[in-house]
Amino acid sequence: MQILRPASNGLLLKSSFTQLILSLNELMKKRFTLFFLCWSTCLGLYAQKPAATPKDTPKEEKSTPSAATRTLNLDSHVVTKGEVTIKGQRVPYRATVGTIPVWDAEGKPVAGVFFTYFERSDVSDRSARPLVISFNGGPGTASVWMMIGYTGPRILKVDDEGYPVQPYGMRDNPQSILDVADIVYVDPVNTGFSRPANKDVPAAKLFFGVNADIKYLAEWINTFVSRYNRWASPKYLIGESYGTTRVSGLALELQNAHWMYLNGVILVSPTDLGIERQGPAEGALKLPYFAATAWYHKALPSDLQQKDLTAMLPEVEAFTLEEYLPALARGGSLSDQKRKEIAAKVARYSGLSEQVVLQHNLDVPANFFWKELLRAKGYTVGRLDSRYRGVDSKDAGQGPEYNAELTSWLHSFTPAINQYMREELNYKTDLNYYMFGPVWPWDNTNNHAGENLRRAMDENPYLHLLVQSGYYDGACDYFNAKYNMWQIDASGRLKDRMEWEGYRSGHMMYLRKEDLATSNERLRQFIQKTVTKGRQPAKF
Repeated sequence: MQILRPASNGLLLKSSFTQLILSLNELMKKRFTLFFLCWSTCLGLYAQKPAATPKDTPKEEKSTPSAATRTLNLDSHVVTKGEVTIKGQRVPYRATVGTIPVWDAEGKPVAGVFFTYFERSDVSDRSARPLVISFNGGPGTASVWMMIGYTGPRILKVDDEGYPVQPYGMRDNPQSILDVADIVYVDPVNTGFSRPANKDVPAAKLFFGVNADIKYLAEWINTFVSRYNRWASPKYLIGESYGTTRVSGLALELQNAHWMYLNGVILVSPTDLGIERQGPAEGALKLPYFAATAWYHKALPSDLQQKDLTAMLPEVEAFTLEEYLPALARGGSLSDQKRKEIAAKVARYSGLSEQVVLQHNLDVPANFFWKELLRAKGYTVGRLDSRYRGVDSKDAGQGPEYNAELTSWLHSFTPAINQYMREELNYKTDLNYYMFGPVWPWDNTNNHAGENLRRAMDENPYLHLLVQSGYYDGACDYFNAKYNMWQIDASGRLKDRMEWEGYRSGHMMYLRKEDLATSNERLRQFIQKTVTKGRQPAKF
């Protein structure tokens, strides 16, 4: 390579300077050669990073994922503004997304909990403005489901029955409860954008168990309520699926450890709440759900099929309690004739064959039911919403190969929440949004959520309960939700403060357009009613 070209301008050099010029030229050649070698070595070390050009900008470099943007800022927030029309009324709102820390006993931050807070912005006095604190379940899933599927001001685009449509995205929610209450959606640690502070934090001990979960989230709620000046507001907890275990436990923890008293708890598709039901009860209580699912798929005898769903189910519920449960309790002591009679009725109400029922000693597992009901047609039915059908690699087997409904929901929710957070609500991070995060193993020991909810209601005359269930939910079925309420209020003294509602959907009943409107309206009525009662003295 030629390093240096002596200048040539056509002038003749005088002979007296020729030797001097040649000497200088040789010296310059040596120095430039040394410089070039050093420069080439440095260039080799940075061969993967192209030289800067005038087009390079700090913004472009910032958009490259880095260690900093993959680490959660434990205490930060971003505010945007929006507007939605709810029931014909214009509702302006402020959306705050960000994190608030969780601290250990020594005051050291051990995690950042991500939240999305919607508050109506044309309200000046928030002392009487209800606050709804919303959790989903899993455990290990974020608050995405109810936020952009149910109660928030923006919801994902799905068809009228809840199936994915493209292009993915969001639309205004004309049914949102933001007209009557502010809402904060909370993502527990390792869900959504929430994370432990660092790898040395003992996350399993601090966060991943039924009682640890309740304890740190109660502390977090206290901090949130204090920071956003909501102590005077009527407060409500709403939880879905495992979130119902969470909020049932939180109701008592907030009262006992933080002296924070609620007006209402809302359980959407509740779990067993730690209420024991092993043995005959566990086997019998799922039959009404089987009947609802078989009715939906037109698998029942014609006399049952021609009835409306809610007209047919009371017959099944009565059989379950009065005949089926006692028969399972008797087990092998049943006579052959009685066994055959019970099997025939279970088959009639479930859409299965009498032979299948007998082969399972009258107690057909739910997993087998999801595989068997439509096996002859080449389909499985969904676990969380049995309206959904799936296809397996083979018809044989004891259960479905995958959850047809959950696959469908992830299909539509995942793009929507990432668009919403990163583009509309302007939260910038390279962290993955955990639809389902790493929280296992989960410690379920000493789960007394149902009992804790009862105690909270006993101690707080203001506290009311609303339960919402989907008839086609096979994971947290509607009849077990009723059973929860019967056991929580064994004395019958709380029945005037407890309500149950059924919907013609599954686990997330709000995905169906008709049920989205009805269920939100019931939430609205529940909040308004219990705030009104809250103005009366707190006494029995």
